[in-house]
Amino acid sequence: MPLRVGASIPLLTVNLMGNDGAERLPSTLYFLYFRYAGSYSISMVLHDGREVAWIDDIADLPPAVRTLLQDELDGRKLMPEIVHIASVSSFATPCTWCVKTDRGDTEFVLKDEGDIRRTGDASLLVADNHGIHFLVRNMFTIDKHSRKILDRFL
Repeated sequence: MPLRVGASIPLLTVNLMGNDGAERLPSTLYFLYFRYAGSYSISMVLHDGREVAWIDDIADLPPAVRTLLQDELDGRKLMPEIVHIASVSSFATPCTWCVKTDRGDTEFVLKDEGDIRRTGDASLLVADNHGIHFLVRNMFTIDKHSRKILDRFL
């Protein structure tokens, strides 16, 4: 089974202590997680990319810590997948998109055409004005109406 990188998740803010015992500025930890055969390895990095902790396997953590961490990951790890684009308010940005996702219907504002990024041969990430990312798993197999709208922005 291949190793899959999950996501980068801003999860918590902590005060870090240096080796000299001096408290550093509050820092937001980002959890980069990797899933393999149902297990998670987690790298905790600062916003500048410096790793501050590594957990080989979430299953090795004490039950209370594992439950807390698992609940956080479960609530944040999956981005909504766009399964249909019902309409857009305009073909010029900014514009409002009305979409159906795997989590239900929603609307969001696309600020700029650059907020639609290719992440492979067929998949796209669409970022709204709040920084929420929506996945288009395969732009070639999405319905014809949605594909026409996507083509106007790509």
